[in-house]
Amino acid sequence: MRPPESRPKPRQLTALAKVLAALSLTGALSACNTVVLNPAGDVARQQGDLVVISTLLMLLIIVPVMAATCLFAWRYRASNKEAVYQPDWDHSTQLELLIWTAPLLIIICLGALTWVTTHLLDPYRTLGRIDAATPVAASAKPLEVEVVALDWKWLFIYPEQGVATVNELVVPTGRPLHFKITSSSVMNSFYVPAMAGQIYAMPGMETRLHAVINKPIETVGFSANYSGAGFSNMRFATHAVTDADFAKWTADVKGNKDGGTLDRAAYLQLEKPSEKVPVIRFAAVSPDLYDAIVDMCVEPGKMCMSEMMALDARGGLGKAGIRNVEMLAYDKHGRDVVAKANANPNAAVQRELAWVRALCRQMPGAAPDNTVKAPDNLRSLTGAGMAAPQSLPLFGKGEQALAKPKTEPVAVNDAAHSSQISRN
Repeated sequence: MRPPESRPKPRQLTALAKVLAALSLTGALSACNTVVLNPAGDVARQQGDLVVISTLLMLLIIVPVMAATCLFAWRYRASNKEAVYQPDWDHSTQLELLIWTAPLLIIICLGALTWVTTHLLDPYRTLGRIDAATPVAASAKPLEVEVVALDWKWLFIYPEQGVATVNELVVPTGRPLHFKITSSSVMNSFYVPAMAGQIYAMPGMETRLHAVINKPIETVGFSANYSGAGFSNMRFATHAVTDADFAKWTADVKGNKDGGTLDRAAYLQLEKPSEKVPVIRFAAVSPDLYDAIVDMCVEPGKMCMSEMMALDARGGLGKAGIRNVEMLAYDKHGRDVVAKANANPNAAVQRELAWVRALCRQMPGAAPDNTVKAPDNLRSLTGAGMAAPQSLPLFGKGEQALAKPKTEPVAVNDAAHSSQISRN
């Protein structure tokens, strides 16, 4: 039996427990997935580099401050009788310059870095490179994917290939990707950490994302915005494959006899709330389905949002347009009630609806293309050759640029009515 003086004291046991807890936490963190800082996509890699550089810049002030705190606490401890005691000291110009200049320089660096990379990595900007050593070829055609956030699943439409999938995203490696993103009911967020940052999806609106995946990988995408009861299971498999494998996958989906067609009727069944939906593949897709989803007029006989906006631009239809406005409500249950009320209209309602619909084309519009051209110069510290903001006179534009808005009322029967759709 050890003597009493050799037994561990309670304070020593507490310190030992803290050390062991820290070591166990470090071990747990070592198993974390660092896909955000080591992604497979060039855009996500640049975003990860931005996080690392910003952290290092902030550590330039954090580390010296923490070290100085420890140094001062030790040097001016009560037991140190040799420390200089100056009770009347209250100012030092050199110290003030150091305290204010160092953080100011770091803030300037962070601001410049953030401003440039924010514009370089604008999700609406087309890609200027595949990776740090490979620019995008002039003849390269991006793969277009239309993304719809449903309750609680993801729909991916490939317009060029004429196929669609649910909870499965398959893309070729080394090819620019162009995502058009919207939602059917509530605000959501499309996020594949290995590919690029998260982009919001909203009903009646379209957001965009340009990205690329540089190597074959199997990863997971998910919703990064709470959207209801099934949110936690709103995940989808993401496969980045070679061009040959992507062509084979497309052919297999199109050749699947059980795949069926994703038309408006099938979509209305698909959009009903459901959880933990397995992968579904459609061998064919209605060409105008996505535009109808964005324009909120998938339901038969419903006025498209762009048509209603064009009517409003001309002064509206007053009482005659009330029923159509009710059918544009975001609340799907409210829309169902109105649709049922109009299912068997009387003579007066029939005249009302017929008069309003006669003014419209009864076809969905298309969201405006707000993509931004890729920069000519990819060197980030030079501003990448981006033009100065055109909305401010001090950058060379005259004040007349701000004097007159360029938008004009859009005729209902004009194809340009599609430009009335909002973008976030």
